[in-house]
Amino acid sequence: MADDDTKRLAVLIDADNVSPATAADLFAEIVKYGTPTIRRAYGDWTTQNLAGWKQTLPRHAIQPIQQFAIRSGKNATDSSLIIDAMDVLYAGNVDGFVIVASDSDYTRLATRLREAGRTVYGIGRRDARREYVNAFDRFIYLDLLGAEPAELTQPPELEPLLRAAVGGTAKVDGWAILSAVGSYLSARNPGFDVRDYGFGKLGELVRAQDYVEVREVPGPAGLGQLHVRIPRSARGAGR
Repeated sequence: MADDDTKRLAVLIDADNVSPATAADLFAEIVKYGTPTIRRAYGDWTTQNLAGWKQTLPRHAIQPIQQFAIRSGKNATDSSLIIDAMDVLYAGNVDGFVIVASDSDYTRLATRLREAGRTVYGIGRRDARREYVNAFDRFIYLDLLGAEPAELTQPPELEPLLRAAVGGTAKVDGWAILSAVGSYLSARNPGFDVRDYGFGKLGELVRAQDYVEVREVPGPAGLGQLHVRIPRSARGAGR
């Protein structure tokens, strides 16, 4: 599997499900996880509903995929995106997928792509169903990108999440490597994002918690590596 900076990603956008005003913020976020080598947006481009997207597509080199609404009340866009995703998977040209939608109809698609060994990111609204969010390796909420107004929802309580992550990755001496803590948090909570708590990086977040101890350990090539632990005196405080 490629490193994050060389990972090839297929970005598949349900244009019926996402505002075109999000496009710039979407791709600014996506390039953090890899190179979007495939960029496609799905919808019925003959309708006025997608007029805004038509102006946005060329700016971001997004290929429009036409899907006529064959029957009223049936979302043909979903089927088109799903079929395309499987075609891309079997072609073997990408390392991961980004599904831009909040529609739980894509839940099985996300799990199937992961079963095939691909990393799958989701980007969507806060009202996405929990089981849909959990189907992804990581799920990013649109409002955290500045792409949509902030939504009045409270993120999960931070302390229990951090305690579980540090406890689940700590060595015998009680210290855990911060990167392992981050991987644990994402694996158990795909929608976890430090920006929900007012920070830009996990290191900044843990340093601000008075129940977490942080130290920097020299790593390979002289690069520092952050280790964290919850001191014994603080272990019962959050229980």
